[in-house]
Amino acid sequence: MTKVQEFIYDNNLQWQASFSDKTADYAYAYRGSLIITPGKVMSADRQLPPKATATQVILVTDTDKIDFIACELETLDFFEDFVERYKEVLSPKGLYMLFVTDLDASGKFEYEGFTFNMFALDESSVWNELLDHADLSKGDLKRLSAQEKIETVYDGIKASTLRIPDKSYEEIKTLQNSDGKVLFGAV
Repeated sequence: MTKVQEFIYDNNLQWQASFSDKTADYAYAYRGSLIITPGKVMSADRQLPPKATATQVILVTDTDKIDFIACELETLDFFEDFVERYKEVLSPKGLYMLFVTDLDASGKFEYEGFTFNMFALDESSVWNELLDHADLSKGDLKRLSAQEKIETVYDGIKASTLRIPDKSYEEIKTLQNSDGKVLFGAV
């Protein structure tokens, strides 16, 4: 078990995981949601759902730190708590892509010694955005296993050039809006 996997399990941070294991090429990969702020503990065997989560998480590591994470944050307000919760396993060399639903523009910035690529996310999903950045199509992944899909997307992202403007964290905060995610169709 990797240090990152131990950190997630020891702190009960996994939430609705669809994949959590080693892959053929990497020591550990995770797909699902991760808890940022846990729900209130009601009793020894009952706890409320988390107050804040990072959703649509794709995480890959081959070291004691998170080498790659992409996820959706429902609001920029979750960002500082996310960093505080996970900084023990973040790396200054990591590739971190956060897709935020209440952000009007994208930017790359440094926060507490870590570099974050933060993107506005409105109508799409993290997975579809990653496919675009990695120059992949869903057809490229059609016959692959869950672990092969994660590896392929990560390898594609590592090989791509993220064209994103440098900004300060203060500039990013000014780009936050109050609209949130726009839902289409029947609700």
